[in-house]
Amino acid sequence: MTPKGEQADRAHTLDERVTGALVGAAVGDALGGPVEGYSPDQITERHGGRVHGVVGPWNGEAWRTARPLAPYHKGDGHVTDDTLMTHALIRVYARVRDHLDAYAIAGHLVPDLITTPRWIPELEAEALPLHRIFLAEKWLVTRLHYGHADPREAGVGNIVNCGAAMYMAPVGLVNAANPRAAYAEALDVAGAHQSSYGREAAGVFAAAVAAACAPDATPDSVVESCLSLAKDGTREAIEKVCETAVRHQDFESALTPLREAVAPYDTVGPDYRSPSLGARRPSRLHAIEELPVALGMLLVARGDFRHAVLGSVNYGRDCDSIATMAGALAGALGSPVPDDWSKTVAEASRLDLWAPAADLTAVTREIFERDVRRRRAHERAFARLGGTACSG
Repeated sequence: MTPKGEQADRAHTLDERVTGALVGAAVGDALGGPVEGYSPDQITERHGGRVHGVVGPWNGEAWRTARPLAPYHKGDGHVTDDTLMTHALIRVYARVRDHLDAYAIAGHLVPDLITTPRWIPELEAEALPLHRIFLAEKWLVTRLHYGHADPREAGVGNIVNCGAAMYMAPVGLVNAANPRAAYAEALDVAGAHQSSYGREAAGVFAAAVAAACAPDATPDSVVESCLSLAKDGTREAIEKVCETAVRHQDFESALTPLREAVAPYDTVGPDYRSPSLGARRPSRLHAIEELPVALGMLLVARGDFRHAVLGSVNYGRDCDSIATMAGALAGALGSPVPDDWSKTVAEASRLDLWAPAADLTAVTREIFERDVRRRRAHERAFARLGGTACSG
């Protein structure tokens, strides 16, 4: 049943939407991890058809040494750095208990990455998160901890990819039903990590999650919110991909057309593992691939979680991040995350996928109450200036 059908019976609560988004993101991440970097045809050949759930490592028992993925155990329900970074950002919210900015990344997220060992599913060991995250995320530590860069500008010089966007769902949830606020906060937070269209994607993804939390939200309304805020190549890429997506009702027929629609805006090029010369460089004309495709799959699936995530997974390329985003959006809309998937991922990853959602829900309520008090104080001050009448 689609989210729209469910909402005819009842509205989903904040708790349900936050939980759906975060558990959904982790499940999408885990399903996409073992086929990341490959094409739809390669995935079909390797698995004897499309992926329909949790699968094992691409190289089987040789995952410890097989390149290019060694030493990471991708597959078997293990989440990747997308989820590890998402949970780290939630811990920052739980510590600050207010809106975040780039300074919160420097003051709290970076220390979390380099000081506290945690269970890393793909390493099957406790380790510092720093030892798992990709070079684009290690940039945070290099620039902020060792380079002492201004947090608001630290993202300049990093490769431009989905590194910041992939873990921005918590920003959207803290600003539930307020896409514009989510966009602004995510741009500030992501400034410590990314620049150019990578930073823009982080803002737009957070806005999409916030929009998905609105009581009457649909996949179409989520895309409309994105288009009202997105700039430059990011906006054009979303528009073109979504124009293509609405012509499909099944991800199988959409795989190639969605790639063709986003290709003119993607700097990586046709061979994901051999990026083009202009790959991941700042530009006002380009966009990351992951967010437009995730939104496209959301439309193809009509908001259904299983369909959106499987479409994202079988798309290949950076499909763990695509499925993370699609899973977060479908979950926030209220489409249920399959219990068998979530339980398998939680057990395999040895992570409580529900506790971070409970923590963030509590923090979100606190922040909203604080926002109301601040807004009321502003209203009273503005009224005293003769700007407008103030009631209450």
